[in-house]
Amino acid sequence: MTAELIDGSETAKQIRRELTAQVQELAAKGIVPGLAAILVGDDPPSKIYVNSKAKNCQKVGVYSEVIRKDAGITQDELYSVIDSLNSNPRISGILLQSPIPSFLDEFAACVRINPIKDVDGLHPDNVGRLLIGKPRYQSCTPLGVIELLKRYRVEMKGKEVVIVGRSNLVGKPLAAMLMQKWPETNATVTICHSATRDIYDHTRRADVVITAMGQPEFLRGEHIKEGAVIIDVGISRIDDPSVEKGYRIVGDCHFESCSAKASKITPVPGGVGPMTIAMLLTNTVLAAKIQHGLA
Repeated sequence: MTAELIDGSETAKQIRRELTAQVQELAAKGIVPGLAAILVGDDPPSKIYVNSKAKNCQKVGVYSEVIRKDAGITQDELYSVIDSLNSNPRISGILLQSPIPSFLDEFAACVRINPIKDVDGLHPDNVGRLLIGKPRYQSCTPLGVIELLKRYRVEMKGKEVVIVGRSNLVGKPLAAMLMQKWPETNATVTICHSATRDIYDHTRRADVVITAMGQPEFLRGEHIKEGAVIIDVGISRIDDPSVEKGYRIVGDCHFESCSAKASKITPVPGGVGPMTIAMLLTNTVLAAKIQHGLA
């Protein structure tokens, strides 16, 4: 068996085209969705990610601001930035780029964001709404996973799903989404983590395996059943002197062995990653609609 490639890059492009049409419809009503990203410190991956978000906003016609603050900012100063964005009518969505300096209280800062502008879906109000099946905004990476499963026609009702990873960003919200009695979900979900006795006992029985551990290539073909669907959220850089750059970007899955046995699989890069930003834009457009009484 050779697995069908679940192409997140191409799907994200399709979603951006759909969003562009929605943004144009809003513009005709005098509404321009706006996204503000707060970047604290000089973490290189965060800089790259925030810049990518800004470029993607431009592609679909969403107004974008990046508020850069040095690593010495105080908690009260961070609150002041958030408060100004909460009250800014031009800003539909706010995200606080993680990580922030360890001496700052990231949770308290997230709670400070108005839940109606929390397009990352991390405010307790939005997390609680998700858990009871009445979501406003859903966490971007898990929502990207759901969208890929839906668009690649992976039937989830009654399926055995194993999620490897229990983070607040991916594992927990994704489990909450997949177990909902929605047309595109309604699955039976198991979460595995560092204390799970034998992860592979679980992954071998799963119809769908979703990995989000950040452990390069820990899942191999012998660890999944024939015809399983593999969604790889993990991303790592490993040394490889055989290539010009001296390293390779890989996921949690060993792509060659898993793709020989799976029915569908996401690549790394080019799988879930591009969908995260696409879903952030989706949430931002939705936020503009909600704030103007259109959703």
